[in-house]
This record gives sequence, C-alpha cells and structure tokens, in this order.
Amino acid sequence: MEKQLDYDSVSNKLSQHGIIVDGAEVHGMLCGMLCGGMSLTDQKWLEALSETINQGDGFSDQTSYLLTSLFNQTCQQLLEPEFALNLLLPDDQAPINDRGTALINWVQGFMLGFGLHQQDLMQCSEDVKEALEDFADIARMEEPMDADEESEKALFEVVEYVKISAILCFSELGQSLLDDQQDTPSVH
Repeated sequence: MEKQLDYDSVSNKLSQHGIIVDGAEVHGMLCGMLCGGMSLTDQKWLEALSETINQGDGFSDQTSYLLTSLFNQTCQQLLEPEFALNLLLPDDQAPINDRGTALINWVQGFMLGFGLHQQDLMQCSEDVKEALEDFADIARMEEPMDADEESEKALFEVVEYVKISAILCFSELGQSLLDDQQDTPSVH
C-alpha cells in the first residue's frame, strides 16, 4: 500500500504549484463531495477543485497526481468499516492554533464540497442537519486557543466529532461502490 499522504507534504506541494489552499481545505472539499453523494467513480471532482481552488485553470500533472492520490486515499478511508477516516491536519507537534486553523479550513472545505453535491437538505436526517449546523459554527470559530491541556482536549474532541459527523454524512448520503457498479437494471 502506498504511503499515506500527510498535511505538510500535501500543503507544501500545493503551495509549490501556486495553489493557495492548504491540504486540510482540499481534503475537506473531497470529503464533502463524497459525503454529499458524489459517486466514487465520478471524475468531475478534479474539475470542481480546479474551479474552486485554481481559478478554473487545469492542474499540472504533478498536482493532478497528488490530488488523485489524495482522492483515492479518502475513498479508501471512507469505505473502511472501522471509522478509518483521518482528517488531513497538522500533526500533534504543530502549534495548537495551527491545528485549529487547519481544522477550520477542513470544515470550510467540507461545507463547500458538500454543497456542490447535496443541495436538497430536506432529504437529510436530523443528525446530518445538526452536524452541518455544527460545522457552520466550527467554520466561524476565530478565537485563539491557549497551549494547555484543556485546549488540547477540546481540540481533540472537536476533531473526533468532525470525523464521526463526516462518516455519518457519508453513510447516509454517500454512494457505495455497489451503487457505482450498477447500471440500475430494473427488476419487474
């Protein structure tokens, strides 16, 4: 299995190619699109990213490869039965405010990606609607955090909540691989 992509390497590579968003926001967008119901085999996600993070310009081959690897890693994690989704955030050694900012970027990306693929919130469960309202609150957080144990614990709990909420959205609205494989034959 190929090495898991991490926040720093993805963010650095995006920056090197003139893309102004960090790895957390891109990962959030991919998760949002998938959790909002985009098919796992839909190749339009790259075009959607190009529109939102690269002024509609195509990506270089290296950037396309990086984003495709991240997309595949994300799909794989969402399909794992053991809540294997790892948010693409700075590691625990990074300053707490850097991690907090990256979480906000991830949630903002998720909301954007989710909105691209799920306009009908009426069909969503109350749990999904509540999670999205909470995501909107998280996306607006601006308060700097203290580098203390209490703040660390709070950030950890918010990250876990975001992860579980994203998985909830995917399990309710996401497409399974089986859905993708069928040309929906009807049985009469």
